[in-house]
Amino acid sequence: MPKNVHIKCPESIEGVKALADYKNIIKQLLFFNVPPKDETFILKERESEIKELQSEEEEQQPKKRREKGKIRKITNPCCDNNTGKEGNGGNGGEEDKQNQGAKSPTEVSKKLSDNLEYMKKIYSIPTNGDMVLREFDIVVKNEVIPAFMIFFDGMTDRKVINDNIMQPLMLLSNLDIKSDEQDVESFVKDHILPHCQLKVEKKYRSIIDEVNFGGCALFIDGVETSFVADVKGWEHRGVERPNTELVLRGPQEGFGELLRVNTALVRKTLKDEDLIVENISIGRRSKTPCSMLYIKDIANDDLVDEVRRRLKSIDVDYIYDSGQLEQMIEDCALVPAPQILATERPDRVATLLTDGKVAVMIHGNPFVLVMPATFPELLTSPEDTYVRFPYGNFLRIIRGIGIAFALLLPGIYVAVTNFHHEMIPTDLILAIAASREKVPFPSVVEILIMELAFELIREAGIRIPGPIGPTLGIVGALILGQAAVAANIVSPILIIVVAVTGIGSFAIPNFALGFAFRILRFGYIFLGAMAGFLGITTGLFLHGLWLVSAKSYGVPFMSPLAPKVRVGGYENLLARAPIWKQEVRPDYLNPKDTRRQPKISRGWVQKKEGEDGNGGKQD
Repeated sequence: MPKNVHIKCPESIEGVKALADYKNIIKQLLFFNVPPKDETFILKERESEIKELQSEEEEQQPKKRREKGKIRKITNPCCDNNTGKEGNGGNGGEEDKQNQGAKSPTEVSKKLSDNLEYMKKIYSIPTNGDMVLREFDIVVKNEVIPAFMIFFDGMTDRKVINDNIMQPLMLLSNLDIKSDEQDVESFVKDHILPHCQLKVEKKYRSIIDEVNFGGCALFIDGVETSFVADVKGWEHRGVERPNTELVLRGPQEGFGELLRVNTALVRKTLKDEDLIVENISIGRRSKTPCSMLYIKDIANDDLVDEVRRRLKSIDVDYIYDSGQLEQMIEDCALVPAPQILATERPDRVATLLTDGKVAVMIHGNPFVLVMPATFPELLTSPEDTYVRFPYGNFLRIIRGIGIAFALLLPGIYVAVTNFHHEMIPTDLILAIAASREKVPFPSVVEILIMELAFELIREAGIRIPGPIGPTLGIVGALILGQAAVAANIVSPILIIVVAVTGIGSFAIPNFALGFAFRILRFGYIFLGAMAGFLGITTGLFLHGLWLVSAKSYGVPFMSPLAPKVRVGGYENLLARAPIWKQEVRPDYLNPKDTRRQPKISRGWVQKKEGEDGNGGKQD
């Protein structure tokens, strides 16, 4: 065997590879290399956006180049063709024809295959798993005619479809029904389909809107129309007690998420044939159903027209909540108080409608918007009307004190402790000074810390589900307050101020108004820290000017306080008058019917001896 020939062992080869791997590992540890970008997914731009960018770049080119382009286009002989367009090279007419031919149809076709193809394209069948397309045959005048039905599974009532639509079409159409009608459309509508809510539509857009809202569409071969039946049957919450407006005495029904159930609750309360419910759809894509309610012989026509105009002028893709709708139709978004009243009580909506207001309901939300809203109405509760007027007035006094505490108490505490020591009794000022002896922060920093902590606890208590939320609020507030006092971060009297302020904020009956007061409270704290009572007085003055200048659908927000009205509104302003004294409707609404009841509404009360309850002489 020659000496120069070396046999390579597999073990030596593996050792060399391992050594090379170790060298690469050491090199990676000693020298830093930028890792390559590994983008697994890129969201590409749409072709329309690319064309828009290209057109913008062309517009930003120098004028000379654009002028040259114009000269070239003019001198191009292709422009002299019958196209009538520049730069199309004579193909403009053919492209227009192609574009016209590519347009989707708008009306139902006689051919069932065309309708079937169009509906499959619109609803992406069979990609849409919840879309049901049922093809079958019907027999009309001994003639077998193909047909199909389309609807969404889960949004419709299958029993209604089977019993009232499918069974008559597939079984009853075979019966020998004596009829002079030769038209298939009229025969099916008048003799075959017993469904009560049946529409005949010709436009595809109307059919699609009905199917999207829980209806089913029936197409028959040879018929240029479609039968659309209302067969809604989705799961929903029943009529329950209101969650945000609880009262001890009064109706315990609250609005739900179904639009027709909500309108029925109002009609059940009013029972007035003059109550009008107008249907309006909002949203280009969502087509959210809304209803505008008013009493036609009471509500002012200008107010009704303005509400209708604002609703129909909304141009958005999707809207599905009354809070979104409120922001779209309110007068000014900067006013620190809601200009539209939101309630989930049918009895309150009915009461406000009888005053001449307008209500707006939206499908899928239990809160109903009532406009216009005034500041005194936001401070009232439905329970004020259901109890005797001395009790209602006492509740309003307590509520007013709570509102004053929620808005001004922290600011007044900061102003007194910093600027106006002479207003505090000597023993109390010594106690406050002793409690704040070891506190390292000024009073404004103390109160800001506790207010933010209180707001954080309240928000956390709302977000945590179940019974843990209230427990967290109580335990968290107690432990946090006690620990803060023990750690000499805040003084004990400040804990009392913050606690009373929080309790006062819960006394505000309207949640949106309470939110506004909670935000404005911090402004009064800073004003009190900067200028004492002068700053708080200046803030109240500016706050009052802000509210007086605001309007809600043409009605001054502080009515009937400012401006002063002639009649009506004062019986239920600060102190509620008895029910039998509330004779006229608020004048600031300019209702058609100004009187709510006659001067003597209690017929059993005799005005004078010898006269009956109606003012007439007794026999």
